[in-house]
Amino acid sequence: MKLYRFSPIKSEEELLEAIKHIHFECYKLCKQSFGEYLPSAGNVGVFCHYDDEYEFLIGVRKELTEASDNLNQKYFRLHEPIVIPAKDDVPETTYTYLYIRKPDPYRFQVGDVDFCLEPGKYKKLEEEMLAGKEVKGARVFDRPDLDMIELYDPDSDALGYVSTGTMSEAVRVKLSEHTKL
Repeated sequence: MKLYRFSPIKSEEELLEAIKHIHFECYKLCKQSFGEYLPSAGNVGVFCHYDDEYEFLIGVRKELTEASDNLNQKYFRLHEPIVIPAKDDVPETTYTYLYIRKPDPYRFQVGDVDFCLEPGKYKKLEEEMLAGKEVKGARVFDRPDLDMIELYDPDSDALGYVSTGTMSEAVRVKLSEHTKL
């Protein structure tokens, strides 16, 4: 029995298929929560479920992205952006950064995408949610090192994250102190 839709990913082609799946699932989550598509931050993360898959995908990532001297680098700039063409009402999106996450036994998802919201709108939304406003499929992400709203659905194997552009850029440069993922 296969537990995960894509894992273990064993080729660059399978990686790109997983990224397309993550893209469309996350856009579906965004529309479910907000009734519209928010702009993408240009980050896409792929979640590994096996140690050998992680090692393989790190090798692929090294071929697809620029090198970094930062040992805690999380997202890596792609040499060539990954462009997902528009489909139905989902807009064309260009991903410029890739993250390969270490295996986490508590996460079954294929991956995640970051969305941006203007700082004033984000702060207002976050304050409303903290005060009890219900937004279908959205919750304030409970991590002291990140100021984000998580988009989820129990029937989806992807996660979306909403933050300001500044926060989306900040998550690119270091691994979480809390999860080490």
